[in-house]
Amino acid sequence: MKDIRMKGSVKPKSKLRCLCPVIDDEGILRVKGRIQNANLDEAVKHPIILPSNRHFTDLIIDEAHKMTLHGGPTLMLSHLRTKYWILSAKNKVKAYVRKCVKCKRYAASTQTPFMGQLPKSRVTPARPFYHTGVDFAGPINLRTSKGRGHQSHKGYICVFVCMATKAIHLEVISDLTAHGFIAGFKRFVARRGFVADIWSDNGTNFVGASRELRHLVAAEKSSVAAEIREWLGNNSTSWHFIPPHSPNFGGLWEAGVKSTKFHLKRVIGNSTLTYEEMSTLLSQVEACLNSRPVSMLSDNSSDPTPLTPGHFLIGEPLIAVPERNYEHSNISNLRRWQVTQRMLQDFWRRWSAEYLVQLLQRYKWTKHIPEPNIGDVVLIKEDNLPPARWLLGKVVDRHPGLDKVTRVVTLRCNGSLIKRPTSKLCILPVAK
Repeated sequence: MKDIRMKGSVKPKSKLRCLCPVIDDEGILRVKGRIQNANLDEAVKHPIILPSNRHFTDLIIDEAHKMTLHGGPTLMLSHLRTKYWILSAKNKVKAYVRKCVKCKRYAASTQTPFMGQLPKSRVTPARPFYHTGVDFAGPINLRTSKGRGHQSHKGYICVFVCMATKAIHLEVISDLTAHGFIAGFKRFVARRGFVADIWSDNGTNFVGASRELRHLVAAEKSSVAAEIREWLGNNSTSWHFIPPHSPNFGGLWEAGVKSTKFHLKRVIGNSTLTYEEMSTLLSQVEACLNSRPVSMLSDNSSDPTPLTPGHFLIGEPLIAVPERNYEHSNISNLRRWQVTQRMLQDFWRRWSAEYLVQLLQRYKWTKHIPEPNIGDVVLIKEDNLPPARWLLGKVVDRHPGLDKVTRVVTLRCNGSLIKRPTSKLCILPVAK
């Protein structure tokens, strides 16, 4: 303003040069502009110039935001230009809208953190189903008997997935209870062998089954001899639960459920089967799923057949034509069990060379995003509710992974503590 009073204009390198500012009779800096002949108010033709880094400017923007009923940046700029010309107005208005708590809540969006490392059970060779993920599919309708006048009842499909080989085992469960799952789990272990670690979501039946198995092991330990008690302690199944409302943590068994439903919908349709018929059909679906290649298919006919989960179960795909018998062949004078061991070692070598290297790439979630801090106020996303009805929570603890990236936090919500993945949170711009 000193240059305008002394020289009649601003300095050549000033940001106000293109506005040709002038000082009115009241000593207010205004835009001279080129629309003097327009049929508009004087305030519109010569708006007041305001700096962007003053508290008064923030108050003007706040008033414009409320006058426009929490309007967006374009509406706010249009309202402000009727009286004021704010330097760097677009960036200033956008920053204000981003910090508005009410606007943030009604237009809430979530971000997915950087994709983490695969767990050790996914990348370490182990006996099929030694490390297993489990989930339920359904419900399905089951007949009590064949013929007319039958009564149908709900049933479910329990999907077990091997963490290393991606082999699948399917069991029909009569009801969605802990006892029903334990019965299916016993049948699964009887045919597939001992399971050291099992992963699942936080379904009530899984939580109840885990508690029931711990009680059974504790009861067995108290009533058997010391050496058997030690064996039970070393061979009990460890149960792991993924965080609530985070199906991406269990993508392996979610994909198994999707593949199982793919075949069932096309084979059954709207039919209702008996328990025996459903068990037979699931065994055939299981054979198809365990015959899917886990490595790339080759166009060269001389290459070996692609690796499948069936190779780790029976030595070949379950629905393929059997290969020739090596029982009477002389393979370096090896005994028969050594031939089997060599085949198994060859499968694991191909598993490392053909399947494991495919897991190197990240096809999504490749960016690091800002992590929530302790004390942040967040919105908790619910898939079946609009953002205006999402609950508020406060971050009280973080649970970083082995790569030091926080993907799960503990929240205080409605007086209780809950765990949620960061992909289900929307951080509100609330000053602490």
